[in-house]
Amino acid sequence: MERIICLLIGHVFGLFQTAYFYGKAHGIDIRQYGSGNSGTTNALRVLGTKAGLIVLAGDCLKCILAVVVIRMLYGGSHPDMIYLLCLYAGAGAVLGHNYPFYMGFRGGKGIAATAGLILSFHPYFVVMGVVVFFGIFFTTHLVSLGSLLVYLGFVIEMVICGQNGVFAGMGQAQLYEMYALSFLLAALAYWKHRENILRLLHGNERRTYLFKKNQVNLAQKPEEKENDSKK
Repeated sequence: MERIICLLIGHVFGLFQTAYFYGKAHGIDIRQYGSGNSGTTNALRVLGTKAGLIVLAGDCLKCILAVVVIRMLYGGSHPDMIYLLCLYAGAGAVLGHNYPFYMGFRGGKGIAATAGLILSFHPYFVVMGVVVFFGIFFTTHLVSLGSLLVYLGFVIEMVICGQNGVFAGMGQAQLYEMYALSFLLAALAYWKHRENILRLLHGNERRTYLFKKNQVNLAQKPEEKENDSKK
């Protein structure tokens, strides 16, 4: 029962679509521009660096808040499985972000929400996430590649930490459950990035820059999916 509650709490937080609401506040529907994705990267490209950073912070924060709520609810009564419950909350937030019912289930790809999970989960994961993502981003400027490698690192580190007693007090069955949930989240991220993966393989994935012009023409129609990273 606790798992379902955590999943639902995370889902409620995840439903807040930062990019969508930020875009609406500036007179546009973010889904009608750029890649059509309601996430950090598209907000950065369409509305600029400031918008991208605000959306990143908002999408991270909603997952962090979900994890904080879970720690407050179950930290005292279920200390032996608090990491598992936090992971369920993070999974709920990612699902809410990716598939918001009030937007026709057209949300983001869950990377910024996952960043919030990593930041609030365990200090070891923060180091891995920051080093891998920013190392890849600042050398290649490929957001998708950095995001996918962070998820790969997340799964690997989850298993390594679990098998080396980092999550003290958890039984092996609960650890296996965490590994499975981490793998499912990674699989969802790779599925959401399937078109990016094809472009990466073909060498035509769009590069993103923090301090160079990324913005698309706001007068244009939404890009076709197969071309959303070529402009």
